[in-house]
Amino acid sequence: MKKITPFLWFDHEAEEAAKFYTSVFKNAKVGKIARYGDAGPGPKGSVMTVTFKIHGQEFVALNGGPMYKFTPAISFAVDCKTQAEVDHLWDKLSSGGKKSHCGWLEDKFGVSWQIVPSGLVSILTGRNPRKSKKAMEAMRKMGKLDIKALKKAYAEG
Repeated sequence: MKKITPFLWFDHEAEEAAKFYTSVFKNAKVGKIARYGDAGPGPKGSVMTVTFKIHGQEFVALNGGPMYKFTPAISFAVDCKTQAEVDHLWDKLSSGGKKSHCGWLEDKFGVSWQIVPSGLVSILTGRNPRKSKKAMEAMRKMGKLDIKALKKAYAEG
């Protein structure tokens, strides 16, 4: 186990979520499934936690009940090397969820994601403030990020 492991609280969808995430990402797999016993608080035999890995990062999904919900205050940023990767992750993760702006989306479980191209921070904070401003203005008009359009805006800035 790594020093910090994201621990995601679901009402009762932990196993479904783990299977969904591992189907979306390459190099991902479901790990151990732990079930509630006699002590509860969930029904005996029902899924308590599911571990899963995405690109070597371990996650734990917990069926903890309806007390807590996800908010965009916490999100997972995914570094994408190509537009095809941006497109794939944007389409798969937003299916059944909500598309937002600037590369942000909420999946069908309410978890927030940022699907961003590699080097985005460099473009937005480059040495030329005018070019960075143009790229930022272009990005703020986008839902799914378009690498070519961002680079073009930066070049024309």
